[in-house]
Amino acid sequence: MTTTHCQLYLISPLDVGGDFPARLEEALSAGPVAAFQFRVKDIDQHEAARLAEPLQAICAAHEVAFIVNDDVALAKRLKADGVHLGQGDGDPKEARRLLGPDTQIGVTCHDSRHLAMEAGEAGADYVAFGAFFPTTTKAVEHHPEPEILTWWQGLFELPCVAIGGITTDNAKILVEAGADFLAVSGGVWAHPDGPAAAVRAFADILENQPAG
Repeated sequence: MTTTHCQLYLISPLDVGGDFPARLEEALSAGPVAAFQFRVKDIDQHEAARLAEPLQAICAAHEVAFIVNDDVALAKRLKADGVHLGQGDGDPKEARRLLGPDTQIGVTCHDSRHLAMEAGEAGADYVAFGAFFPTTTKAVEHHPEPEILTWWQGLFELPCVAIGGITTDNAKILVEAGADFLAVSGGVWAHPDGPAAAVRAFADILENQPAG
């Protein structure tokens, strides 16, 4: 992923069955979204692939990158646009070997400048810092300050993603600090006015920022 100004990167809720495909369609139709991360836990690959299929088609129709969380094998099976690796989910170099040169590889770096530099050296396409704010999506041990985004932007060309508890109320500080992407889950899917309203609200914030 490349960027000239901050863009929205949606992360799925853990439950992507039921009416979720319709909710994803609603969100992607409401405003610009750069990427969608498929994040499910504790289900086998066959079931994950079944759940991913309609979501991947919706992303393709909207020209939104489809990124698989944590699972290189699933990303390969789906021919996904990318994979996002946590610190315990494998080596970016190995993921690159398995997935090829055109697949986007992102790496969670928490609040660590060292891990981010290592990820860049290993060939990651983007690094993710967080959680910047309290979140109910996952257990959080690391709480970086927004200045880590400014530091990264001052030294590296590689895009950086801000993640963790991001809502339309607190996003602006991360954009101003230098985030290339805002990774948002609950801030869209749990928005009181629905995902379309949330995406439109984020679009207003991001469109009113100067290009970096």
